[in-house]
Amino acid sequence: MPLSVAVYAFDGITMFHLSVPQLVFDEVTRLGLDDWTTVLFADRAGTVRTAEGYPIGEIRGPAVADSADIVVVPSWFEDGRVTGPALRQTLTRAHDRGATVAGLCLGAVAVADTGLLSRRTAATHWQAVGMLAARHPDVEVDPSVLYIDHGDVLTSAGTASAIDACLHLVRRRLGAAAANRVARSLVVAPHREGGQAQYIERPLPQHSTGDPIAATIEWALRHLAGDLSVDRLADVAHLSRRTFIRTFQASTGETPAAWVKRRRLDEARRLLESTDLLIDQVAVACGFGSAVTLRQNFAAAFDTSPSEYRRRFDARAATGS
Repeated sequence: MPLSVAVYAFDGITMFHLSVPQLVFDEVTRLGLDDWTTVLFADRAGTVRTAEGYPIGEIRGPAVADSADIVVVPSWFEDGRVTGPALRQTLTRAHDRGATVAGLCLGAVAVADTGLLSRRTAATHWQAVGMLAARHPDVEVDPSVLYIDHGDVLTSAGTASAIDACLHLVRRRLGAAAANRVARSLVVAPHREGGQAQYIERPLPQHSTGDPIAATIEWALRHLAGDLSVDRLADVAHLSRRTFIRTFQASTGETPAAWVKRRRLDEARRLLESTDLLIDQVAVACGFGSAVTLRQNFAAAFDTSPSEYRRRFDARAATGS
């Protein structure tokens, strides 16, 4: 029997998020791997307007999801509004009859509102982790992983992670060879594990002029290879150790040690992406001292090795330099 996928559309959705499940799942049919069809549906049949301003017509009503094998919420409203009763009922009905329900990126918020993730783990875009966790304390939100599949319900992190999640569904239903063919055709990585970390850029907090913590942060970023112990940073800030720790944590939301490790890992990623330094040299340049220490910290933070990260994200390879 042909496999059917129903993708939820709404006013304000970005074209990228709406296109991802169609791109991946329709490629299955285009390559002759199986007979998969995707349809767009909304709370009522008609037209939706994307965030880019394009109208998309002939959107089906929610009844089309009642016969779909996979029902996808590919994103959600940026204001995080509570899911309306029509979509909640649609997703619950689909789940109850055995369909797979997928919430991609912010779509995990809509799925969580149905209760289908109660007492389960979920993934979503890292910027929405706090909001989702606060709204649904019975859901364990993992801020780092690419996607989490419970078999009946799947959630994924932001943007490109939705491609990984959709490829995972292809792999689950048709096998690794089929998923690899789809990935090669789309020119994307064939298999990124759900547990691989989101690569998150966390901007530094804004500080007012004359703030000793801001000055210390600027100094530390220029001296990542050197001594960045709490005592040394407190000396730079001209504060006692206790006062420095308390003030730093209030200003940045994390301890000095955690902040230093994160910044050193950021620098390691930058060097891996943009230079041909050996792993030992990267370790020294960003303050880890040895390749062993760098590998241990890198794997703990990103679930991958420095060498594998460089292979995937080498910016020089992308530009041909």
